[in-house]
Amino acid sequence: MTINFNKEAMSNFTEKRKAYADLVKSNAPAEEQQTGFTNMMDALGTDSLAEIKKQVRAQTEDYLDAKHQDPKMTMEETKFFNEISTDTGFKEPKILPQTVVTEVFDDMVQEHPFLKAIGLVNQGISLKIVQSDASGVIAWGKIFGEITSQLDAKFTETEATQSKATAFMVLPKDLEEFGPAWVKQYVITQISEAFAVGAEKAFLVGDGNNQPIGLNRQVQKDVVVTGGVYPEKASAGKLTFATTKTAAKELAGVIKGLSTKENGKPVVAKGRTVLVMAPGDSLDVEAQFMVQNLAGQFVTAMPFGLTTVESEFAPDGKVIAFLPDRYDAFQAGGLEIMPYNQTLAIEDMDLFTAKQFFYGKAKDNNASAVYDLALTGAGSDTTDPTTGGEAGN
Repeated sequence: MTINFNKEAMSNFTEKRKAYADLVKSNAPAEEQQTGFTNMMDALGTDSLAEIKKQVRAQTEDYLDAKHQDPKMTMEETKFFNEISTDTGFKEPKILPQTVVTEVFDDMVQEHPFLKAIGLVNQGISLKIVQSDASGVIAWGKIFGEITSQLDAKFTETEATQSKATAFMVLPKDLEEFGPAWVKQYVITQISEAFAVGAEKAFLVGDGNNQPIGLNRQVQKDVVVTGGVYPEKASAGKLTFATTKTAAKELAGVIKGLSTKENGKPVVAKGRTVLVMAPGDSLDVEAQFMVQNLAGQFVTAMPFGLTTVESEFAPDGKVIAFLPDRYDAFQAGGLEIMPYNQTLAIEDMDLFTAKQFFYGKAKDNNASAVYDLALTGAGSDTTDPTTGGEAGN
């Protein structure tokens, strides 16, 4: 069973999410950002509950009978969500069933393209990062000769300092009447969006202080970390996309800059580079490479196999270029839910906290670069990729 949210149904949440992203990008005080996040999650709860009630009313009265329960809902899940909706007096954290954790992860990645692009990995219960830097992969010799060499690869186990992410989840008391299947979908929606927004922000611009180290941060070996905060990267240059030739040279420079590891060893970046931009900026860039073919269709022809991804947390006027397989993005640990009754009470609602662990850090400082977006032209000399002629001719 899936809650089919449409844009109109989630309009309040969409508005509050953008407001929160704007606070983050403007470096608003931490208190204002926290308020913005709370407002966003409140809106998500309000919109999703309203949609649940709407969809339940649209079903026949026996829709939630046992024989019509979602066949994918296991007995363990049914028991868990029955207890969550009816028993808020438990003292110890309840661990979400692994099947639900997997569903939460899938929803996070599906609804947030950046998390898919960066290659977020669900590590399950434990997290250990082993990196290798092979200096000799094969040894040549006669077919029946002795093995004269062996694989010479250096394997290092990275200290995975995980950061705990905690989200508040509000469960309206009247949600009980809809049954465990709807409670499950409501919980998954709340947790998925809360952690997805937090992870996306951290992987992009996180300062490393009790959170992942974002793509826009310096991570070279001699970097000076003050108070747990990694410094931001300086701009690597400007991207103007003034003409086709200019754009090709600029983007070739971007890829070339990512083609060498911090230790000087080469790495293939062509066809694997991702450009992350704010939604409006990505449209401006893609428009520079948009042409109309003879069939009248508009197509975007990005050179060198580049991929563009939008994120509301990408700084305005900036382009963050990176190689996905050179950034470690993980979530790990059992997903715990615990009732929150210390200082806050909300009428007709039960408040819970959900906890998850995340790790994010580039393999070295050359895994990403930040550029200033300074569009100066409309790419008027762009040619049709299918005909080689001028666009639209």
